[in-house]
Amino acid sequence: MKKILALVLALCMIFALAACGSSSESSASTAPAADTAADTAADTAADAADTAADAAPAAEAAATIKIGGIGPLTGDAAIYGNAAMNGAQIAVNEINAAGGIAGRQIEFKAEDDVCDSETSVNAYNNLMDWGMQVLVGSVTSGCCISVSAEAYKDRVFALTPSASSADVTAGKDNMFQLCFTDPNQGLGAAQYIAANMGTDYKIAIIYRNDDAYSQGIRDTFVTESATQGLNIVYEGTFTNDTATDFSVQLTAAQAAGADFIFLPIYYQPASIILSQAKQMDYAPIFFGVDGMDGILTLENFDLSLAEGVMLLTPFSAKATDEKTVNFVNAYEGTYGETPNQFAADGYDCVYAIKAAIESIDYTDGMSTADLCDALIGAFTSMSFDGTTGTGMTWGTNGEVSKLPVAVVIKNGEYEPAA
Repeated sequence: MKKILALVLALCMIFALAACGSSSESSASTAPAADTAADTAADTAADAADTAADAAPAAEAAATIKIGGIGPLTGDAAIYGNAAMNGAQIAVNEINAAGGIAGRQIEFKAEDDVCDSETSVNAYNNLMDWGMQVLVGSVTSGCCISVSAEAYKDRVFALTPSASSADVTAGKDNMFQLCFTDPNQGLGAAQYIAANMGTDYKIAIIYRNDDAYSQGIRDTFVTESATQGLNIVYEGTFTNDTATDFSVQLTAAQAAGADFIFLPIYYQPASIILSQAKQMDYAPIFFGVDGMDGILTLENFDLSLAEGVMLLTPFSAKATDEKTVNFVNAYEGTYGETPNQFAADGYDCVYAIKAAIESIDYTDGMSTADLCDALIGAFTSMSFDGTTGTGMTWGTNGEVSKLPVAVVIKNGEYEPAA
Protein backbone atom coordinates (compact mmCIF):
# COMPACT_ATOMS: atom_id res chain seq x y z
CA MET A 1 0.00 0.00 0.00
CA LYS A 2 2.81 2.36 0.85
CA LYS A 3 4.50 1.51 -2.46
CA ILE A 4 1.31 2.30 -4.36
CA LEU A 5 0.96 5.62 -2.52
CA ALA A 6 4.56 6.55 -3.26
CA LEU A 7 4.06 5.70 -6.91
CA VAL A 8 0.97 7.94 -7.10
CA LEU A 9 2.84 10.82 -5.45
CA ALA A 10 5.72 10.42 -7.86
CA LEU A 11 3.41 10.50 -10.84
CA CYS A 12 1.67 13.64 -9.48
CA MET A 13 5.01 15.40 -9.14
CA ILE A 14 5.95 14.45 -12.73
CA PHE A 15 2.64 15.80 -14.09
CA ALA A 16 2.96 18.92 -11.97
CA LEU A 17 6.43 19.63 -13.33
CA ALA A 18 5.19 19.03 -16.86
CA ALA A 19 2.27 21.37 -16.25
CA CYS A 20 4.59 24.02 -14.83
CA GLY A 21 6.83 23.76 -17.83
CA SER A 22 3.92 23.93 -20.19
CA SER A 23 2.46 26.84 -18.25
CA SER A 24 5.78 28.73 -18.32
CA GLU A 25 6.09 28.22 -22.04
CA SER A 26 2.52 29.26 -22.54
CA SER A 27 3.01 32.31 -20.35
CA ALA A 28 6.12 33.22 -22.23
CA SER A 29 4.39 32.89 -25.55
CA THR A 30 1.20 34.74 -24.48
CA ALA A 31 2.71 37.42 -22.25
CA PRO A 32 3.07 39.95 -25.07
CA ALA A 33 -0.56 39.37 -26.03
CA ALA A 34 -1.68 39.79 -22.44
CA ASP A 35 0.42 42.90 -22.07
CA THR A 36 -1.06 44.22 -25.30
CA ALA A 37 -4.58 43.56 -24.08
CA ALA A 38 -3.80 45.26 -20.79
CA ASP A 39 -2.24 48.18 -22.60
CA THR A 40 -5.22 48.40 -24.92
CA ALA A 41 -7.63 48.33 -22.01
CA ALA A 42 -5.61 51.01 -20.25
CA ASP A 43 -5.48 53.10 -23.39
CA THR A 44 -9.22 52.66 -23.89
CA ALA A 45 -9.92 53.71 -20.31
CA ALA A 46 -7.65 56.71 -20.72
CA ASP A 47 -9.36 57.65 -23.96
CA ALA A 48 -12.73 57.26 -22.30
CA ALA A 49 -11.61 59.50 -19.47
CA ASP A 50 -10.33 62.07 -21.94
CA THR A 51 -13.57 61.84 -23.89
CA ALA A 52 -15.60 62.28 -20.71
CA ALA A 53 -13.47 65.27 -19.75
CA ASP A 54 -13.95 66.74 -23.20
CA ALA A 55 -17.64 65.95 -23.10
CA ALA A 56 -18.25 67.87 -19.88
CA PRO A 57 -17.66 71.31 -21.42
CA ALA A 58 -19.45 70.18 -24.57
CA ALA A 59 -22.48 69.15 -22.54
CA GLU A 60 -22.41 72.45 -20.75
CA ALA A 61 -22.12 74.34 -24.03
CA ALA A 62 -24.97 72.29 -25.47
CA ALA A 63 -27.34 73.33 -22.66
CA THR A 64 -30.22 75.41 -23.97
CA ILE A 65 -32.68 77.95 -22.68
CA LYS A 66 -36.25 77.11 -23.63
CA ILE A 67 -38.51 80.05 -24.44
CA GLY A 68 -42.13 79.39 -25.35
CA GLY A 69 -44.51 81.62 -27.26
CA ILE A 70 -48.32 81.71 -27.44
CA GLY A 71 -50.50 83.65 -29.86
CA PRO A 72 -53.17 83.32 -32.55
CA LEU A 73 -51.37 81.75 -35.51
CA THR A 74 -54.65 80.96 -37.23
CA GLY A 75 -58.07 82.59 -37.12
CA ASP A 76 -59.25 86.20 -37.12
CA ALA A 77 -56.35 87.58 -35.09
CA ALA A 78 -53.61 85.62 -36.86
CA ILE A 79 -51.93 88.78 -38.15
CA TYR A 80 -51.08 89.68 -34.55
CA GLY A 81 -49.91 86.25 -33.46
CA ASN A 82 -47.84 85.42 -36.51
CA ALA A 83 -46.18 88.82 -36.48
CA ALA A 84 -45.26 88.56 -32.79
CA MET A 85 -43.95 85.00 -33.07
CA ASN A 86 -42.08 85.77 -36.31
CA GLY A 87 -40.45 88.77 -34.67
CA ALA A 88 -39.45 86.60 -31.72
CA GLN A 89 -37.98 84.00 -34.09
CA ILE A 90 -35.87 86.65 -35.85
CA ALA A 91 -34.42 87.63 -32.46
CA VAL A 92 -33.77 83.98 -31.57
CA ASN A 93 -31.96 83.43 -34.88
CA GLU A 94 -29.78 86.50 -34.35
CA ILE A 95 -28.95 85.69 -30.74
CA ASN A 96 -28.10 82.05 -31.48
CA ALA A 97 -25.89 83.07 -34.40
CA ALA A 98 -24.03 85.46 -32.08
CA GLY A 99 -23.39 82.76 -29.46
CA GLY A 100 -26.68 82.59 -27.58
CA ILE A 101 -27.55 83.82 -24.11
CA ALA A 102 -24.54 83.50 -21.82
CA GLY A 103 -23.16 80.86 -24.18
CA ARG A 104 -26.39 78.89 -24.34
CA GLN A 105 -28.51 78.48 -27.44
CA ILE A 106 -32.20 79.35 -27.33
CA GLU A 107 -34.85 76.80 -28.17
CA PHE A 108 -38.04 78.59 -29.21
CA LYS A 109 -41.44 76.98 -29.68
CA ALA A 110 -44.62 78.84 -30.60
CA GLU A 111 -48.12 77.49 -29.92
CA ASP A 112 -51.38 78.56 -31.60
CA ASP A 113 -54.26 79.65 -29.35
CA VAL A 114 -56.63 80.89 -32.13
CA CYS A 115 -57.38 83.87 -29.83
CA ASP A 116 -59.35 81.61 -27.49
CA SER A 117 -58.66 81.61 -23.75
CA GLU A 118 -59.22 77.90 -23.15
CA THR A 119 -57.05 76.98 -26.12
CA SER A 120 -54.40 79.39 -24.85
CA VAL A 121 -54.26 77.61 -21.49
CA ASN A 122 -53.92 74.28 -23.32
CA ALA A 123 -51.08 75.76 -25.35
CA TYR A 124 -49.39 76.87 -22.12
CA ASN A 125 -49.67 73.37 -20.68
CA ASN A 126 -48.15 71.92 -23.86
CA LEU A 127 -45.20 74.25 -23.50
CA MET A 128 -44.75 73.33 -19.86
CA ASP A 129 -44.64 69.65 -20.84
CA TRP A 130 -41.97 70.62 -23.39
CA GLY A 131 -39.84 72.17 -20.62
CA MET A 132 -40.50 75.88 -21.12
CA GLN A 133 -38.51 78.15 -18.79
CA VAL A 134 -39.76 81.59 -19.90
CA LEU A 135 -42.93 82.59 -21.78
CA VAL A 136 -43.40 85.19 -24.50
CA GLY A 137 -47.17 85.60 -24.52
CA SER A 138 -49.98 85.40 -24.76
CA VAL A 139 -50.46 87.93 -27.56
CA THR A 140 -54.05 89.08 -26.94
CA SER A 141 -55.41 90.39 -23.65
CA GLY A 142 -58.24 87.94 -23.03
CA CYS A 143 -56.01 84.92 -23.60
CA CYS A 144 -53.18 86.40 -21.60
CA ILE A 145 -55.39 87.05 -18.59
CA SER A 146 -56.17 83.31 -18.47
CA VAL A 147 -52.61 82.16 -19.14
CA SER A 148 -51.04 84.61 -16.69
CA ALA A 149 -53.06 83.03 -13.88
CA GLU A 150 -51.53 79.64 -14.70
CA ALA A 151 -48.02 81.06 -15.02
CA TYR A 152 -48.43 82.77 -11.65
CA LYS A 153 -49.36 79.47 -9.97
CA ASP A 154 -46.41 77.69 -11.64
CA ARG A 155 -43.98 80.57 -10.99
CA VAL A 156 -42.99 80.92 -14.63
CA PHE A 157 -41.74 84.33 -15.76
CA ALA A 158 -43.85 85.72 -18.63
CA LEU A 159 -43.46 88.75 -20.86
CA THR A 160 -46.32 89.52 -23.21
CA PRO A 161 -45.54 91.38 -26.43
CA SER A 162 -48.97 92.96 -26.85
CA ALA A 163 -51.58 92.01 -24.24
CA SER A 164 -52.18 95.50 -22.93
CA SER A 165 -55.04 95.10 -20.45
CA ALA A 166 -54.19 96.08 -16.89
CA ASP A 167 -55.87 92.83 -15.78
CA VAL A 168 -53.05 90.86 -17.43
CA THR A 169 -50.59 91.82 -14.72
CA ALA A 170 -52.92 92.66 -11.82
CA GLY A 171 -51.96 90.65 -8.73
CA LYS A 172 -49.27 88.68 -10.57
CA ASP A 173 -45.69 89.72 -9.83
CA ASN A 174 -44.26 87.43 -12.56
CA MET A 175 -46.26 88.85 -15.48
CA PHE A 176 -44.72 91.74 -17.44
CA GLN A 177 -45.77 93.73 -20.50
CA LEU A 178 -43.61 94.89 -23.40
CA CYS A 179 -46.47 96.93 -24.85
CA PHE A 180 -47.85 100.03 -23.21
CA THR A 181 -51.06 99.40 -21.32
CA ASP A 182 -54.65 100.18 -22.27
CA PRO A 183 -54.88 103.04 -19.76
CA ASN A 184 -51.74 104.57 -21.24
CA GLN A 185 -53.14 104.29 -24.76
CA GLY A 186 -56.42 105.99 -23.85
CA LEU A 187 -54.55 108.65 -21.92
CA GLY A 188 -51.98 109.17 -24.68
CA ALA A 189 -54.60 109.37 -27.42
CA ALA A 190 -56.61 112.06 -25.67
CA GLN A 191 -53.48 114.05 -24.84
CA TYR A 192 -52.13 113.77 -28.40
CA ILE A 193 -55.41 114.89 -29.97
CA ALA A 194 -55.72 117.88 -27.65
CA ALA A 195 -52.08 118.94 -28.04
CA ASN A 196 -51.64 118.35 -31.77
CA MET A 197 -55.10 118.49 -33.36
CA GLY A 198 -57.04 120.82 -31.10
CA THR A 199 -60.28 120.61 -29.15
CA ASP A 200 -62.75 121.79 -31.76
CA TYR A 201 -63.62 118.36 -33.14
CA LYS A 202 -66.89 116.61 -32.36
CA ILE A 203 -65.72 113.14 -31.39
CA ALA A 204 -67.56 109.84 -31.67
CA ILE A 205 -66.28 106.62 -30.10
CA ILE A 206 -67.04 103.13 -31.40
CA TYR A 207 -65.75 100.38 -29.13
CA ARG A 208 -66.31 96.71 -28.31
CA ASN A 209 -67.87 96.41 -24.86
CA ASP A 210 -67.18 92.69 -24.35
CA ASP A 211 -63.43 93.05 -24.84
CA ALA A 212 -61.11 94.09 -21.99
CA TYR A 213 -58.69 95.74 -24.43
CA SER A 214 -61.26 97.96 -26.14
CA GLN A 215 -63.21 98.78 -22.98
CA GLY A 216 -60.06 99.67 -21.05
CA ILE A 217 -58.80 102.13 -23.65
CA ARG A 218 -62.24 103.69 -24.03
CA ASP A 219 -62.56 104.26 -20.28
CA THR A 220 -59.32 106.20 -19.86
CA PHE A 221 -59.86 108.08 -23.14
CA VAL A 222 -63.24 109.36 -21.92
CA THR A 223 -61.83 110.38 -18.54
CA GLU A 224 -58.82 112.16 -20.03
CA SER A 225 -60.94 113.80 -22.75
CA ALA A 226 -62.87 115.61 -20.02
CA THR A 227 -59.58 116.84 -18.56
CA GLN A 228 -58.28 117.92 -21.97
CA GLY A 229 -61.53 119.64 -23.03
CA LEU A 230 -62.35 117.25 -25.87
CA ASN A 231 -65.98 117.14 -27.02
CA ILE A 232 -67.43 113.61 -27.19
CA VAL A 233 -70.83 113.72 -28.92
CA TYR A 234 -71.59 110.02 -29.38
CA GLU A 235 -70.56 106.57 -28.16
CA GLY A 236 -71.52 103.36 -29.96
CA THR A 237 -70.75 99.82 -28.87
CA PHE A 238 -70.67 96.35 -30.38
CA THR A 239 -69.76 92.81 -29.36
CA ASN A 240 -67.80 90.04 -31.01
CA ASP A 241 -71.05 88.58 -32.30
CA THR A 242 -72.21 91.86 -33.87
CA ALA A 243 -68.91 92.95 -35.41
CA THR A 244 -70.10 92.60 -39.01
CA ASP A 245 -72.35 95.62 -39.49
CA PHE A 246 -71.70 99.12 -38.14
CA SER A 247 -74.29 101.04 -40.13
CA VAL A 248 -76.28 101.90 -36.99
CA GLN A 249 -73.26 103.28 -35.13
CA LEU A 250 -71.98 105.21 -38.14
CA THR A 251 -75.40 106.67 -38.89
CA ALA A 252 -75.75 107.81 -35.28
CA ALA A 253 -72.27 109.32 -35.24
CA GLN A 254 -72.96 111.20 -38.46
CA ALA A 255 -76.30 112.43 -37.11
CA ALA A 256 -74.52 113.73 -34.00
CA GLY A 257 -72.25 115.79 -36.24
CA ALA A 258 -69.10 113.81 -35.41
CA ASP A 259 -66.18 114.79 -37.64
CA PHE A 260 -63.71 112.64 -35.71
CA ILE A 261 -64.13 108.95 -34.76
CA PHE A 262 -61.95 107.31 -32.13
CA LEU A 263 -61.61 103.55 -32.65
CA PRO A 264 -60.04 101.68 -29.69
CA ILE A 265 -60.52 98.37 -31.53
CA TYR A 266 -58.73 95.73 -33.59
CA TYR A 267 -58.13 96.00 -37.30
CA GLN A 268 -60.83 93.53 -38.47
CA PRO A 269 -63.88 95.53 -37.31
CA ALA A 270 -62.04 98.74 -38.16
CA SER A 271 -61.73 97.60 -41.78
CA ILE A 272 -65.52 97.09 -41.94
CA ILE A 273 -66.17 100.50 -40.39
CA LEU A 274 -63.92 102.19 -42.94
CA SER A 275 -65.62 100.36 -45.79
CA GLN A 276 -69.16 101.16 -44.62
CA ALA A 277 -68.29 104.80 -43.93
CA LYS A 278 -67.06 105.06 -47.52
CA GLN A 279 -70.34 103.60 -48.79
CA MET A 280 -72.20 106.25 -46.78
CA ASP A 281 -69.96 109.06 -48.11
CA TYR A 282 -69.10 109.74 -44.48
CA ALA A 283 -65.51 110.93 -44.14
CA PRO A 284 -64.57 111.89 -40.58
CA ILE A 285 -61.02 111.64 -39.28
CA PHE A 286 -60.43 108.12 -37.98
CA PHE A 287 -58.01 107.71 -35.07
CA GLY A 288 -57.07 104.29 -33.73
CA VAL A 289 -54.64 102.60 -31.36
CA ASP A 290 -52.16 99.75 -31.64
CA GLY A 291 -54.88 97.18 -32.35
CA MET A 292 -55.40 98.92 -35.69
CA ASP A 293 -51.89 97.91 -36.72
CA GLY A 294 -52.23 95.02 -39.13
CA ILE A 295 -54.89 96.58 -41.32
CA LEU A 296 -52.37 97.20 -44.11
CA THR A 297 -51.67 93.48 -44.46
CA LEU A 298 -55.30 92.35 -44.15
CA GLU A 299 -56.12 90.10 -47.07
CA ASN A 300 -58.36 91.65 -49.75
CA PHE A 301 -58.54 94.99 -47.94
CA ASP A 302 -58.68 98.09 -50.14
CA LEU A 303 -55.77 100.16 -48.81
CA SER A 304 -57.29 103.36 -50.15
CA LEU A 305 -59.96 103.08 -47.44
CA ALA A 306 -57.26 103.59 -44.79
CA GLU A 307 -55.78 106.70 -46.39
CA GLY A 308 -55.38 109.35 -43.69
CA VAL A 309 -56.20 107.02 -40.79
CA MET A 310 -54.16 107.88 -37.71
CA LEU A 311 -53.11 105.58 -34.89
CA LEU A 312 -50.84 105.34 -31.90
CA THR A 313 -48.08 102.76 -32.10
CA PRO A 314 -44.72 102.20 -30.40
CA PHE A 315 -43.05 101.25 -33.69
CA SER A 316 -42.52 102.62 -37.16
CA ALA A 317 -40.79 100.56 -39.84
CA LYS A 318 -39.75 103.88 -41.39
CA ALA A 319 -37.54 104.78 -38.43
CA THR A 320 -33.88 105.27 -39.31
CA ASP A 321 -32.14 104.11 -36.12
CA GLU A 322 -29.77 101.17 -36.54
CA LYS A 323 -31.80 98.69 -34.48
CA THR A 324 -34.97 99.28 -36.45
CA VAL A 325 -33.25 99.26 -39.84
CA ASN A 326 -31.50 95.96 -39.09
CA PHE A 327 -34.70 94.39 -37.77
CA VAL A 328 -36.79 95.51 -40.72
CA ASN A 329 -34.20 94.22 -43.20
CA ALA A 330 -34.00 90.85 -41.42
CA TYR A 331 -37.77 90.50 -41.20
CA GLU A 332 -38.37 91.44 -44.81
CA GLY A 333 -35.61 89.10 -45.93
CA THR A 334 -37.08 86.19 -43.95
CA TYR A 335 -40.83 86.69 -44.32
CA GLY A 336 -41.13 88.87 -47.40
CA GLU A 337 -43.16 91.62 -45.75
CA THR A 338 -42.65 94.75 -43.68
CA PRO A 339 -42.96 94.09 -39.94
CA ASN A 340 -45.71 95.74 -37.94
CA GLN A 341 -45.53 96.78 -34.30
CA PHE A 342 -46.52 93.30 -33.10
CA ALA A 343 -43.50 91.83 -34.87
CA ALA A 344 -41.31 94.48 -33.24
CA ASP A 345 -42.86 93.73 -29.85
CA GLY A 346 -42.06 90.01 -30.21
CA TYR A 347 -38.53 90.84 -31.30
CA ASP A 348 -37.96 93.14 -28.35
CA CYS A 349 -39.39 90.57 -25.92
CA VAL A 350 -36.66 88.05 -26.69
CA TYR A 351 -33.89 90.63 -26.51
CA ALA A 352 -35.24 91.97 -23.21
CA ILE A 353 -35.26 88.42 -21.80
CA LYS A 354 -31.69 87.97 -23.03
CA ALA A 355 -30.57 91.17 -21.29
CA ALA A 356 -32.29 90.11 -18.06
CA ILE A 357 -30.86 86.57 -18.01
CA GLU A 358 -27.37 87.86 -18.68
CA SER A 359 -27.68 90.21 -15.71
CA ILE A 360 -28.41 87.43 -13.21
CA ASP A 361 -26.45 84.45 -11.90
CA TYR A 362 -28.02 81.97 -14.30
CA THR A 363 -27.07 78.30 -13.99
CA ASP A 364 -28.08 75.24 -15.98
CA GLY A 365 -30.78 73.28 -14.23
CA MET A 366 -32.07 76.39 -12.47
CA SER A 367 -35.68 75.83 -11.46
CA THR A 368 -38.35 77.89 -13.20
CA ALA A 369 -39.33 79.34 -9.83
CA ASP A 370 -35.78 80.50 -9.06
CA LEU A 371 -35.38 81.84 -12.58
CA CYS A 372 -38.72 83.62 -12.27
CA ASP A 373 -37.71 85.38 -9.07
CA ALA A 374 -34.36 86.37 -10.53
CA LEU A 375 -35.96 87.79 -13.71
CA ILE A 376 -38.49 89.77 -11.69
CA GLY A 377 -35.56 91.44 -9.96
CA ALA A 378 -33.73 92.00 -13.24
CA PHE A 379 -36.68 93.56 -15.08
CA THR A 380 -37.58 95.91 -12.26
CA SER A 381 -34.03 97.24 -12.09
CA MET A 382 -32.86 97.40 -15.70
CA SER A 383 -33.26 99.82 -18.59
CA PHE A 384 -33.74 98.38 -22.08
CA ASP A 385 -33.37 99.88 -25.56
CA GLY A 386 -35.33 98.18 -28.31
CA THR A 387 -37.10 98.83 -31.59
CA THR A 388 -40.28 99.88 -29.78
CA GLY A 389 -38.68 102.37 -27.45
CA THR A 390 -35.49 103.39 -25.71
CA GLY A 391 -34.86 103.59 -22.00
CA MET A 392 -37.73 101.18 -21.27
CA THR A 393 -38.19 100.41 -17.59
CA TRP A 394 -40.65 98.23 -15.69
CA GLY A 395 -42.42 98.77 -12.41
CA THR A 396 -43.20 96.10 -9.84
CA ASN A 397 -46.69 95.89 -11.36
CA GLY A 398 -45.15 94.61 -14.61
CA GLU A 399 -46.11 97.71 -16.58
CA VAL A 400 -43.56 99.13 -19.01
CA SER A 401 -42.77 102.83 -19.12
CA LYS A 402 -42.45 104.13 -22.68
CA LEU A 403 -44.33 106.57 -24.87
CA PRO A 404 -46.41 105.84 -27.97
CA VAL A 405 -45.93 107.73 -31.22
CA ALA A 406 -48.58 108.78 -33.71
CA VAL A 407 -48.48 107.69 -37.35
CA VAL A 408 -50.72 108.36 -40.32
CA ILE A 409 -51.39 106.02 -43.26
CA LYS A 410 -50.32 107.50 -46.58
CA ASN A 411 -50.26 105.55 -49.83
CA GLY A 412 -50.57 102.27 -47.98
CA GLU A 413 -47.71 102.94 -45.58
CA TYR A 414 -47.25 104.34 -42.08
CA GLU A 415 -45.70 107.77 -41.95
CA PRO A 416 -44.83 109.75 -38.82
CA ALA A 417 -47.71 112.08 -37.99
CA ALA A 418 -46.95 115.76 -38.06
